[in-house]
Amino acid sequence: MSEQSDPTELGPRATPKPESRRLGDVLRANGKVEVDQIARALRLQRESGERIGELLVQLGFIAERDLAEALAELLGLPLVEGADYRAIPVLSQISADFLQRARLIPVSEDHERVVVAMADPLDDFAAEAVRLAVGKDVVRQVGVGADIEAARRRSYADGASSMGQLVEAIGDEEGQEQGDIEQLRDLASEAPIIRVVNLVIAEALEARASDIHLEPFENELHVRYRIDGVLRPVDAPPAHSAAAVVSRIKVMANLNIAERRLPQDGRIKLRIEGREIDMRVSTVPTMHGESVVMRILDKSQLPLNFPALGFTPDILPKFNDALTRPHGIFLVTGPTGSGKTTTLYAALNALNTPEKKILTVEDPVEYQLEGVNQIQVKPQIGLGFADALRSILRQDPDVIMVGEMRDLETATMAVQSALTGHQVFSTLHTNDSVSSVTRLLDMGVEDFLLTSTVNGVLAQRLVRTLCKSCREPFTASRDFLSQAGFRQPTRGDVTLYRAVGCERCEEKGYRGRTCILELLIMTDPVRQAVLEHADAPTLRAVAVSNGMVGMYQDGLAKSLAGVTTVEEVVRVTQDR
Repeated sequence: MSEQSDPTELGPRATPKPESRRLGDVLRANGKVEVDQIARALRLQRESGERIGELLVQLGFIAERDLAEALAELLGLPLVEGADYRAIPVLSQISADFLQRARLIPVSEDHERVVVAMADPLDDFAAEAVRLAVGKDVVRQVGVGADIEAARRRSYADGASSMGQLVEAIGDEEGQEQGDIEQLRDLASEAPIIRVVNLVIAEALEARASDIHLEPFENELHVRYRIDGVLRPVDAPPAHSAAAVVSRIKVMANLNIAERRLPQDGRIKLRIEGREIDMRVSTVPTMHGESVVMRILDKSQLPLNFPALGFTPDILPKFNDALTRPHGIFLVTGPTGSGKTTTLYAALNALNTPEKKILTVEDPVEYQLEGVNQIQVKPQIGLGFADALRSILRQDPDVIMVGEMRDLETATMAVQSALTGHQVFSTLHTNDSVSSVTRLLDMGVEDFLLTSTVNGVLAQRLVRTLCKSCREPFTASRDFLSQAGFRQPTRGDVTLYRAVGCERCEEKGYRGRTCILELLIMTDPVRQAVLEHADAPTLRAVAVSNGMVGMYQDGLAKSLAGVTTVEEVVRVTQDR
C-alpha cells in the first residue's frame, strides 16, 4: 500500500485532518458527552488555548480512554492496546524525559519507519522530534495517556526505582527504636522512604487501583491494591520500615505522627503526570502498628455521564424524568463502595447550570465540582448533616445534596426541604430500592410525607466488566439460562461470554467496572402500597408490575450484551 493510501502512515508534517466531523461530534455520537458539556469546555478553551479533548478529560466529562477511542475513530488511526506495548525500549536513544513530556512511546520499528503511540496524535512538534532523532519516518497511532505512561515506566525506568533496590537502600535495622518520634520524623524524610511511598502510589495509579491498603503484622508489612473492587497483594517494603512508611504518609496528609493510639483522617493532594490526584487517608491503630488505607480520587477518571456509568436506554429516560422534576427527594442506595457518590455527582453535573445554585453537605467531600458549593461536615465542632442542612436552607439553594440520611433529624430536614420547593439528593445504606422506603418508615418519617416528597430510589452495585481483548463467547444451554434466572430466553441459541485472561487484564479476564441498576419510581400504585405499610416483598411486586426492572435482571441483560458475566452478577447480588 502506498504512503498516500495508508491512513496510518503519517509523516511528521502530515497531520491527520478530520474532513467533516469534529471531536465533539464523535464523542456525542458515542454517548460520551452532552452539548452543554462541550459548550463549557469550549468556553475554557478560549481562555486557556488547550485542546478540547484534554479539557473534557480535565473537567471529568470523559475518561482518557474515551478521548483516545474518539481520536482514533475521527482520524482513522489504530488504537494501541496494552498488549501492544513492548516490555523493553524500542528506541533507547530517545530519553524517557522527552517521552513523558510528549506523552508518546515507540511501539515498533523497521528499517524505514517507527510506529509511535501518541496521546495527542496531532502533536506535529513531537512527531518531528522523533523523526529527527531516529532518522526514520514516523507512523502515528493513538494511545491512552495512562497506558503510554505505564509502558514508559516499565520500559525506560531507571534501575533505582524497583521496590527490591529501594528495600536494600532502607537497610535491615531490626533494632531501630519505633517509639522515638524524632527518629521517625527523620526516617520519614529520608530519600529511600520517600521513594518507597512514591513508588507504592505510582504503581497503584498505574494498576488503576481505587484504594491502597498498608497493613502491619508481626513479621511483615502487607501492601494490597483494590483493583476493580478486588484486593490484590503487591510487593511490600520490609516490616521494620512500616513505622517510617506510615509516618511518611502521615506527614504528606498533615496528620500528627506522634499520635498512634487514635484513628486519624487526612488528605493528600498530588499532581502526577499532569493529573490532579486527591487521596483520602485513614489510619487506625492495630496490634502491630498503624493500618493505613488511602482512597485514590482521580477526577480525570471520574465518569460524569450516565451511559459511561452503566445507564441503559431502558432506564435513562425514567431516571432523567425523575432528575428534572422541580422539587422532591431522589435517593441512591447500596452498600459502601457501590458508586453511589459518583452517580450523585453525575446527577449534580447534569443539573449544574448558571441558573441553579447547588449546595452539598458531605462526609467527606470526595471530588470538588466546579460551580457547586460543597460543605464538609465536622461533627467534632457540632456541624453534622442536620445542622448544615438547616443552615443552607437560608442560602437560597435550588438543589441540595445530603451525603447520607443517617437519622430521623436529617431525614425530616430533607423532607421539609423538598416540601418547600427544593430538589434533594441523598444516599441510604440499604440492599435494594424498596428497602429504602421501609427504612425511612422505620426511621420515623410519616408515610404521607414520604409519598408526597420521594420521586424515586435508585439501587446499584458495581460489577467488573469483561476484558474486550480476551472475552470468549459460548452458547448457553437452556438449563444454564433457566438456573441463572433469565425470564424470557430468546428462541434459538443464546450467546454469553466468559472471562479468560490476557496480558491487558493481567490474566484476570476483567478490566474496569460498571453499574447494575434498579430504579423505583414513586407511581400512584407504589404510593398506595406505601400508605398501606406494605412489606418489602409486596412493595417490590407492585413496583415490578409497574415497570421496574430488578437489579439482577439488569445484570443479566448486561451479561447478554457481553458487558459482564452471569457469575459476576451473582457475586454482587442476592435477590433474583
